Amino acid sequence: MAKKKARSPLARRIRQGSVPYLMMGPYMILFFILTVIPVVTAIALSFTYFNMLSPPTFVGIMNYERMFLDDETFPIVLKNTLLFALVIGPVSYLLSFFSAWLINEFGRGLRTMLTFFFYAPALSGNLYVIWNYLFAGDRYGIVNSLLLNTGVIDAPKQWLSDTSTMLWVLIIIHLWSSFGVGFLTFIAGFQNMDRSLSEAGAIDGIKNRWQELWYVTLPSMAPMLLFSAVMQIASAFGVGSTVQALAGFPTTQYAADTLLTYMLDVGTVRFEMGYASAIAVFLFLMMIFTNFVITHLLRHFSAD
Repeated sequence: MAKKKARSPLARRIRQGSVPYLMMGPYMILFFILTVIPVVTAIALSFTYFNMLSPPTFVGIMNYERMFLDDETFPIVLKNTLLFALVIGPVSYLLSFFSAWLINEFGRGLRTMLTFFFYAPALSGNLYVIWNYLFAGDRYGIVNSLLLNTGVIDAPKQWLSDTSTMLWVLIIIHLWSSFGVGFLTFIAGFQNMDRSLSEAGAIDGIKNRWQELWYVTLPSMAPMLLFSAVMQIASAFGVGSTVQALAGFPTTQYAADTLLTYMLDVGTVRFEMGYASAIAVFLFLMMIFTNFVITHLLRHFSAD
């Protein structure tokens, strides 16, 4: 009887919230099938040798030893991934925020048009034919043609195959198309701000828009800042399709490959699914750690 009484409050709460739980049910089922099970499976496979032709064989931490001690390609793709994350993540985040801040100052019609203009690259980021034409390696490519005509270069450059240029070209391209959900989140945050906070700040001595941004806008937009940071982290660490479409799979000497494309190369081309799973787990842990650090910093900032 005691156990039954102890469980009754929980049962009562479940009954009272039956409709929300029912509405959440399909999402939770899909989340479990499409996210939880793959993550757990990848962790398990990372401790095995699995070539997709025979059953997995347990090898302990051998895949992780290979990753950090024996694989000469892994440091290259790790460096590329960190470079993508360090450049695209913060730069795109700041550009999205300040673009949304400036756009918010315009009237409704112009603001809507500018929002669409800034968000359009995220919708058309897969138009790789245009980028291939712009950075074509012959003299008919737009970039080569302009530089040749102005005398900056005397011979066409292979922008997307030269190991000294391909990585930075891909960073620029991905940065152009990185105004996505985070940008729209900032726009929505500015539109839903409580205007009385700005008036109260003016009474308290705020004299210009920069002070208003620092002391009023940023603290009141903490949830949007946090959500956009999470989205930018996922985008920065998940660069893959742009690299594959424009620079090849894999790229020349892995000069522009990321952990994601290298994982796909190891898993789908070499059929080393155990080692590919270890790379996936490492990438997942990197994203979790970075997300933890960023969210902790933003929460500390909002608390102050």
